[in-house]
Amino acid sequence: MSIEKYNTNLAAEYYALSVLHRLGAEANLTLGNKKSVDVVVVRDAGDVATVDVKGLAGTTSWPVDNVKMGRPNHFLVFICFLGKIGDLTVVPEVYVMPSERLAEFTYTSPGEAKRKVVELRVLRKRPEAKQFRDAWHLILNPTH
Repeated sequence: MSIEKYNTNLAAEYYALSVLHRLGAEANLTLGNKKSVDVVVVRDAGDVATVDVKGLAGTTSWPVDNVKMGRPNHFLVFICFLGKIGDLTVVPEVYVMPSERLAEFTYTSPGEAKRKVVELRVLRKRPEAKQFRDAWHLILNPTH
């Protein structure tokens, strides 16, 4: 089955939800088509974190045009299925980033489109991005 046949975003959202539950989080998937919050994590009474999950079937970049940057207690979880979304033995590559840090890693394409993306190759290469690899603790620990 080709990559295009998969619902990458749903697969990524459920993967993130699964990991958060495996780590003991009280996490809930939000419903709706036009939303910037995919998962809500209740850390304590009155203390929540929101998560925007971005899924990538291939190995290029995640669009972030619709992301509101710099929101406290809001995180981006970038999930890359490495071109093998249908192979359940392959563990996705994941980066968990506070939204306050997103601008540092966002590339805006030239021309009319002006697409904003986060490139996988940039997260792999830049030393300051390594701290976000599998950094689920940032969501779970309010003093990240």
